[in-house]
Amino acid sequence: MASHIRQTYLDWLRVFAIFGVLLYHAARPFMVDDPWHINNATSSEVLTEFAFWLSRFRMHLLFFISGAVTWYMMRRRTAGGFVALRFRRLFIPLAVGMFLIVPPQVYMERVEHGFKGNFLDFYGQVLHFQPYPKGDFSWHHLWFIAYLFLYDILLAPLFAWAASPKAKAFTEKLRWFAAGKRVYLLMLPSVIWFSAMVMRYPGTNDLVHDYCYFPYWMLFVVAGFLFMMQPALMDSLERNRRTSLTFAFALLLGINYLRWNDIELENWLPDWETNPLTYLYIARWPLLSWCWVMALTGYGKRYLSRWRTVPDYVNQSVYPFYILHQTIIVIIAFYVVKTGDTIGMKYLFITITSLLASVFIIHLFIRPFAWVRFLMGMKTGAVKEKAAAPEVAPLPQVS
Repeated sequence: MASHIRQTYLDWLRVFAIFGVLLYHAARPFMVDDPWHINNATSSEVLTEFAFWLSRFRMHLLFFISGAVTWYMMRRRTAGGFVALRFRRLFIPLAVGMFLIVPPQVYMERVEHGFKGNFLDFYGQVLHFQPYPKGDFSWHHLWFIAYLFLYDILLAPLFAWAASPKAKAFTEKLRWFAAGKRVYLLMLPSVIWFSAMVMRYPGTNDLVHDYCYFPYWMLFVVAGFLFMMQPALMDSLERNRRTSLTFAFALLLGINYLRWNDIELENWLPDWETNPLTYLYIARWPLLSWCWVMALTGYGKRYLSRWRTVPDYVNQSVYPFYILHQTIIVIIAFYVVKTGDTIGMKYLFITITSLLASVFIIHLFIRPFAWVRFLMGMKTGAVKEKAAAPEVAPLPQVS
């Protein structure tokens, strides 16, 4: 039976993953041939490659961790209680974010492209509710929260069943995948789905037309849940961590060799659009992502479990940090890209100031007020500063 005790490494992995999201978004103004909301006059090949590497696993890992921590939520809740919790922790912050947090991002982008009015003039356009990019109403980086909320609603009955004694036989059957290298078989459903669908339905993050990625991300959530449901699977990731890292590194080298030498599939496979080999070629992307997720989780379980639990202050703050960070990056980048400093100095400045500004806003304007914490999906009880981290970390505010 799965342990009831919170796993420290999951909290640390979540903190590191969200910090990786900060590093990724701070690099976006400087990427080659990939325009963002705010763009520097010149780009950086180095930051482009760094962001490319982060993009191979950052959201995949967050969705996987989301599923894993959901196991702990379901151990003491019914399906209805879980849905109510996720409505408060996910839907309310999403709505607040779409009306208050995201609009400044869109405004700065519109000003960058010639809009002359002030923010209040612009905000009237937001209330037209015309979807971005044609309109100004968007969830931008909060798409992750929107998707996760829907996954939790859809999967709540399955999660409730899996956390009940009725699933004991199924839990034992999952142990079969923990032997040897069988754990890698669990990546096949998402690899097959992605390979079969992505050419026809590239990612949109708009939910409505995201026919490939919506089920794809959901499979990472389900996988994370199953891996916590049967602890032997997590033990297998720890045991096979070097194998996962080896494959992740080898796949990254192979993919980058093709990218850096402009070797395209259509150059050596004339009928690539209909040739079955194309699907095997596409499979390198989800395989790469899965290998990184498995490697990071395996190494995290091996080494991060020895660390002290994540301080409650950090664990509570990581969710509002995610909600705030991109808006702060966009605002700061709007002014920084106009300076004559080097790209390296601009990137460093954007990263550090965005980190500090987010931390200060959370500390000064969010944590002290229960109603603001509620709107940001945090716990609403009295804030207590702890001298030492507890033995068992509390459940996170978001996955």
